[in-house]
Amino acid sequence: MWRWRFSFVCGLLVIGSGPLPAASPNILILFVDDMGYGDPPSFNPESKIPMPTVDGLAAAGMRFTDAHAPGPLCHLSRYGLMTGQYPFRADPQAWRERATIADDRPTIASLAQEQGYVTAMVGKWHLGFNEQGYDRPLTGGPIDRGFHTFFGIRASTDIPPYFYIRDDRAVTPPTEFIEANATPGWSPIQGAFWRAGKIAADFHLPEVLPRFTDEAIQVIERHRNSPDAGKPLFLYVALPAPHTPWLPTDEHVGKSGAGLYGDFCMMVDAELGRILAAVDRCGMAENTLVVFTSDNGPVWYDSDRQRFGHDSAGGWRGMKADAWEAGHRMPFIVRWPGVVAPNSVSDHLISFTDLMATFCDLWGAELPSDGGEDSFSFLSVLNNTDPHPSRPPLVMEAGASGTFLIRDGHWKFINRLGSGGFSPPRRVEPGPGRPEGQLYNLQEDPAETHNLIDRHPQIAAKLRWRLQQIIECGSSRCEEAVPRAE
Repeated sequence: MWRWRFSFVCGLLVIGSGPLPAASPNILILFVDDMGYGDPPSFNPESKIPMPTVDGLAAAGMRFTDAHAPGPLCHLSRYGLMTGQYPFRADPQAWRERATIADDRPTIASLAQEQGYVTAMVGKWHLGFNEQGYDRPLTGGPIDRGFHTFFGIRASTDIPPYFYIRDDRAVTPPTEFIEANATPGWSPIQGAFWRAGKIAADFHLPEVLPRFTDEAIQVIERHRNSPDAGKPLFLYVALPAPHTPWLPTDEHVGKSGAGLYGDFCMMVDAELGRILAAVDRCGMAENTLVVFTSDNGPVWYDSDRQRFGHDSAGGWRGMKADAWEAGHRMPFIVRWPGVVAPNSVSDHLISFTDLMATFCDLWGAELPSDGGEDSFSFLSVLNNTDPHPSRPPLVMEAGASGTFLIRDGHWKFINRLGSGGFSPPRRVEPGPGRPEGQLYNLQEDPAETHNLIDRHPQIAAKLRWRLQQIIECGSSRCEEAVPRAE
């Protein structure tokens, strides 16, 4: 009852305050975890998982069919999203020991603050804190990287210690212990899986997802009821699902055609719907740019595909952590009323790193000289002034394994044999006298079934050289003129 009364007041406030300037829209990033390209029916008509919220966003906005995480793992993807820098240029895998975004590095949140935004984050950080005990401030996290407020967790909900963080403090220190859990009938890293470890007394795994939704709604409602209501809101909601543990509520159990995973995806979709309903209820929808995507590919095996008839990868090869497309090609939607045409589709190649340059572009601000090295604006795609702006080749490291890929046009080169991630075989040594690497034409062979490195050695050599150049020069803006691969 309290929530209903608060929302009603929120609605009344909007009538009196008027719309925010069109040049400074609210920005809402809805970032889910381990959801595959093939899970939303709007990206895969054969999906066995009803997702009306995500499909509604696609109907009201632009669906990107060639959008990529900066890395096919949680921490890699989030680093690139926040900084506009490819994660292989930094050390995000050190998140367990320290904060991994440097103190002086600009983030999309710090740049939004400079533009007068009220910035908030809810959910999974996974980019490290400088931990000196849970009774002391947790520095180097969201509060120190551009967010005015934060409520969330340090990493995934299957990685202890389990506890909530408010701004830079543990809400309740993790002093109790929880045993490990697994689900029969699934692999060791699927199902209701979590690791043993310390846990806070107020932390209950089945409640985490709805708790974050509640917190996000409170941020939205509180903003519209605050002295800063005239300022735009930048809200990053990083839901830690459908990453394990898969813990759907009773109302979703058995409702999908993809087992426990599909049921949990349905719950995620419903929670997203609650957040978007709050945006609408508070009169903010018409001036809010919404970005929806997932951090990396799914944990979904061939046996799961055969058992349920559901392809979480949506036809792409591989899974989470892989250099193959399913590891990093993500469902990606932008809804921006009055700017982005409803029910539109773009095949423009983008990386999550590109959000920094795109936001700067829409703000009329310069990309910082000390950041965004791998960020390129796609604002012209959103407003349809240039559907295919220039973008250098996309480069990525798979699973922090030394397996790199480069995309240039329809060509994709991987510098090693194997997936480079979770899919077997992870690494294959070439036979005597055989080239090491993979070359695919994704236009003709989107499933990456035919390695063309023997047929097109010159293209492979050019891409290998360009890959090395982008890695070594420290930026995708290398000054040397480089011929394209085609």
